[in-house]
Amino acid sequence: MNPLPRPEAAAVSTNAQLFERAQQSIPGGVNSPVRAFRAVGGTPRFITRAEGAYIWDAEGQRYIDYIGSWGPMILGHGHPAVLEAVLAAARDGFSFGAPTEREVELAEAIIGLVPSIEQVRLVSSGTEAGMSAIRLARGATGRSKIIKFEGCYHGHADALLVKAGSGLATFGHPTSAGVPAEVVQHTLVLEYNNVEQIEAAFQAHGKDIACVMIEPIAGNMNFVRASVPFVKRIRELCDQHGALFIFDEVMTGFRVALGSAQSLYAKAIPGFTPDISVFGKVIGGGMPLAAFASSRRIMQNLAPLGPVYQAGTLSGNPVATACGLATLKEISKPGFHEALGAKTRRLMTGLKAAADAAGVPFSVDSEGGMFGFFFMPELPQNYQQVMTTDQARFNRFFHGMLERGVYLAPALYEAGFTSAALSDADLDATLAAAKDVLAQA
Repeated sequence: MNPLPRPEAAAVSTNAQLFERAQQSIPGGVNSPVRAFRAVGGTPRFITRAEGAYIWDAEGQRYIDYIGSWGPMILGHGHPAVLEAVLAAARDGFSFGAPTEREVELAEAIIGLVPSIEQVRLVSSGTEAGMSAIRLARGATGRSKIIKFEGCYHGHADALLVKAGSGLATFGHPTSAGVPAEVVQHTLVLEYNNVEQIEAAFQAHGKDIACVMIEPIAGNMNFVRASVPFVKRIRELCDQHGALFIFDEVMTGFRVALGSAQSLYAKAIPGFTPDISVFGKVIGGGMPLAAFASSRRIMQNLAPLGPVYQAGTLSGNPVATACGLATLKEISKPGFHEALGAKTRRLMTGLKAAADAAGVPFSVDSEGGMFGFFFMPELPQNYQQVMTTDQARFNRFFHGMLERGVYLAPALYEAGFTSAALSDADLDATLAAAKDVLAQA
């Protein structure tokens, strides 16, 4: 067989040229809004390739990557074992629309790492998993109302695109055009880490609440932890009123700990488990794959066994499951998360020291391979506090780091991610850049 002819080398386009071109055919020039750099200003970088801890843009500039595709690349880019598994799976076929042994293996691997679950349903995105988890909770309980928290993002399903109401424990209002008010009439939006509000909500609506959904570490208001008393009280209230507790671990799953964030809360709250768990990012290793999972009793409500319908042509995709399995195998090796957590803490400690030396108000937090920093003296506990951080100073810091070859999330309300591929030299270079930028802040 003759090889395909090589295309002639195309002229190199700049990031600005590509962005201008993209805006002609793609709304805003991007296929996910935060990529547009609207929050920080400037021109988004168009990435051409990645390897290990680095990404390269269209102009050949290399960056140390602290986004990692927004969480999946916990091993770094192009890990040999993952790459080998994906290539082998691709040779066997991209998609079958039929069951495969590998999707069973991935489900078994997830169950083996998370004690709270007995069955898993694989899907293609975190949004799909979150939407399906809520439908399952409503179907299992026969109730309509759901509780979410301001600043937590669970995907762009209609019922979840809501902002908080004006009063205590009030129903939310749509935050996106195209979402009718009646679609979110059953969604209550409360303040994160506010025990009094969750108690008031259950007192007023307890018999009608199907579920409470939460990010245990909120990664879309940067990095904000749910306090142990807050999580404990939600668990108690759900048990008392017959509601289900959903842990959205799309970001935190297998990244903050091998047993995910729920394993950390189980250490602090004896016997703690959520009723339904939502996973994404790491379990796909960079491929479009997510999942929701629960006990056998709850999962039996799903079609084809029960009345709750959910389906997907590409669910359990054979290439994606190969990528996810290989990733889970690597991160399950002894000491992996301890080493990753040490790198992340070193990064945070160094950033804090550089900010302190420059006299810049700064606070940091991290867990495993996930981190956050704020231009404020103390860590925020909810969305309203996050929004008081110094936006202008963050933007200057972001661009200063970008110019020095460090790629951070282009918005102050997004968490950051480390990978096992980061070297000591990478961390040293990052902290040297930060010291330089903060000194000018």
